[in-house]
Amino acid sequence: MHPGIHAAENPDKPAYIMANSGQVVSYGQLNAASNRGAHLFRSLGLGLGDSIAIFMENNAEYLQICWAAHRAGLYYTCISSYLTAEEVDYIVADCAAKVFITSFDKAEAAAELAALMPGVHTRLMVGGAIDGYQAYEEVIATRPEGPIADEYEGADMLYSSGTTGRPKGIKIPIEGEPLGTPLRMSGLLGDVYGIDAETIYLSPAPLYHSAPLRFNMGMLRNGATSIVMERFDPEAALQLIERYRVSHSQWVPTMFVRFLKLPAEVRGKYDLSSLRVAIHAAAPCPVQVKQEMIDWWGPVLFEYYAGTEGNGFCSINSKEWLAHRGSVGRALVGELHILDDDGQALPPGQPGAIYFSDGPDFVYHNDPEKTAESHNADGWSTLGDVGYLDQEGYLYLTDRKAFMIISGGVNIYPQEVENLLVSHPKVIDVAVVGVPHPEFGEEVKAVVQPVDPAHAGPALENEILDYCREHLSHVKCPRSVDFEAELPRHDNGKLYKRLIKDRYWGRHDTRIV
Repeated sequence: MHPGIHAAENPDKPAYIMANSGQVVSYGQLNAASNRGAHLFRSLGLGLGDSIAIFMENNAEYLQICWAAHRAGLYYTCISSYLTAEEVDYIVADCAAKVFITSFDKAEAAAELAALMPGVHTRLMVGGAIDGYQAYEEVIATRPEGPIADEYEGADMLYSSGTTGRPKGIKIPIEGEPLGTPLRMSGLLGDVYGIDAETIYLSPAPLYHSAPLRFNMGMLRNGATSIVMERFDPEAALQLIERYRVSHSQWVPTMFVRFLKLPAEVRGKYDLSSLRVAIHAAAPCPVQVKQEMIDWWGPVLFEYYAGTEGNGFCSINSKEWLAHRGSVGRALVGELHILDDDGQALPPGQPGAIYFSDGPDFVYHNDPEKTAESHNADGWSTLGDVGYLDQEGYLYLTDRKAFMIISGGVNIYPQEVENLLVSHPKVIDVAVVGVPHPEFGEEVKAVVQPVDPAHAGPALENEILDYCREHLSHVKCPRSVDFEAELPRHDNGKLYKRLIKDRYWGRHDTRIV
């Protein structure tokens, strides 16, 4: 299935609705706009396997452009709208994009980029145009609304968020399959989450991230309707669930934390009874946070563990989770293995590197060394995470290997400490990192974003340290707390811990990057 099929059957049905403006894009409009875009790309000389880059905020044209590239058999690289011109230029060059599409909202960065990106031959802008760019709407206006003659399945080529280093492009082969060829993702949406043409899906996150992009593209394959938020706001999200009778939604744990910090009268104000599936992923969810969300929303939470790499997929529903608290589920795609530093299999209960075998393959674009590092001698692949299996094969995440703290020879996984501290009523976000220590090598530090910045200071620091020591071994607890107005957390829920650690390590040498 694809939007052209749904447009032929039900052209006036909303494909997606922009939450703030209320703008409705029907399947007929999506199909026509994406066909025009595909004709444009062909006229610009782009063929199967060529690349475009998209640098925009969430807007009504975003998914139209993605579908135009997809049905033309292209790679489309969606870039964070918060990156600097220098960072965007690196990604555009690395993915070999020939066409660059941005928006008037990004005019300042776009103006700087006009003098960069030497491999790009066409620069387009949505919502207006500045020097060096053509107006996208004007360029496609005269193109045919019917499909191009050679429609293929394209693919996204997205870049990792760079939480542990420079972003890596994740490339999945384009095989020249005809548009509409069944994809594994579409099957998962139906089999695991019951998504069909009756689904109303709330998408609160930026479309340049893999999960919201792929889920929205999947919704449009299945004939569902998406409600796309321009920016996440917890109360606004609750309002949208009630207004549109949302049946499915997708979140990251930091959004749950923000929901739970709302006043009780706000949380109880909205009718959420239509919600049947609330999907979450991207980062480990603290057990207490998830329990509180299930208590509030009911057993509608569905968690998964996977990466942009697509090498494996684990899933767990609320009923399973209540019997395996803290787990991210069992493997539905690929087979799980937990290995020690020597590559030997570990028994249930012992943490080690998480590997998938028999899953879809991938490469890191232009980086054969990183590709090789992510695979072992058997060809199994890892995302760099650490965890363990229980006796029933349920996976539990411990942390990313690169974030592990070694203090006096003791391995400390920050995620456990972060999960505890974020449950403190005066804490809205926290990062736990290792900082230099002359005797122990590293010392545990918490960097906290308080709910009220006015509370930052010695009194709250002592309160947080006492809270941690009350619940965890003193060995795991921070020795000190620093306060920040806002942590460098991406909208996909991932924390740029590397940026925090760099402040403390300076010129110190460390194996942790």
